[in-house]
Amino acid sequence: MLATSVLSTALLAPIAQAKDAQLTVGSVPAYFSGTYGTANTINIFYLPTYIQYRKDRLRIKLTIPYESVTGLPQGATLAGSNLSTRGGQTQTRSASGMGDTWITVRYSATHASNGHVGVHPYAKVKIATASHSAGLGSGHNDYEFGVGFDGRAGGYTFPFAHVGYRLVGKPANSSLQNIATYDFGASYVLPRSQSNILTAMFAGSQSEQKGYAGPADVIVAWNHNVTTQGSGFQLYIDKGLSNGSARYGIGFGGQIVF
Repeated sequence: MLATSVLSTALLAPIAQAKDAQLTVGSVPAYFSGTYGTANTINIFYLPTYIQYRKDRLRIKLTIPYESVTGLPQGATLAGSNLSTRGGQTQTRSASGMGDTWITVRYSATHASNGHVGVHPYAKVKIATASHSAGLGSGHNDYEFGVGFDGRAGGYTFPFAHVGYRLVGKPANSSLQNIATYDFGASYVLPRSQSNILTAMFAGSQSEQKGYAGPADVIVAWNHNVTTQGSGFQLYIDKGLSNGSARYGIGFGGQIVF
C-alpha cells in the first residue's frame, strides 16, 4: 500500500491549503507486477476505496481495499501492494478478497504559508480484515506513528516529506520486524491551468521480513481537478528500485470532494 497511501496524502496538500473541503470520497485502482525478492512473478491488483473527513486542522481517513493476486508463493503474505512475507516454496497460488482496513488520523500543527513549514503529526492503524489463510494479509493489526512536513517554494511548487515508524503485528514463529517508513518529493501546480498538478517522489520503508530488501519506489503522478474543491482524476506510474518492490505499477482513479 506504500504508493497509494503516500500519494493520497501528497496530492491533497496543495488542494487542502487552498480550499475548505470537508469530505472526500475516492478510489484509485492500481496494478503492480514484480518478483518482490522471490523466484516468481507476482501480479497484484489493488483497489482501495477511501473516505476522508476534514475539519479545521484534523483529518480522519478510512481506507477499505479489495485485493487480487496471482503468482503468490505458498506461505507468502501480502502487505497491500507489497509483500509482508515471501514463503519458502516454489508452488504458487491465486487469491482475491478484502484487504486490510486502514484508519489514519492526521493533525496540522502548523500550515505551510509565508515561508513557514507545515507540520502534520499522524497515526495509522491497520485492522487485519484481510484473510491470512489466503495470503492476503498477516492476520494481525499494525500501528504507525509519524510526522509529515510540507512547504511552498514560490507560487506553484509544494515540497513534502514524511517519516514514520510502524509496529508490525507478528504472527507466532514469524520473522517480522517493526519498520521505518519514509518519502519525499514535490508537487507542482501548472500555472496556466491550476487544475493540473504534477508530482514526483521517492517512497520507501524497511522490510517487514528480516533478510530482505525493503521497498523503494520512484513515483510520478498527474492530478487533474475538475472542480475548484479538488474533485478530479489521478494517474500515477510506480517504478521499483529494489527487489523488495514491484518492478512497475500503474494506478488510475479519482475522487469527489464535497
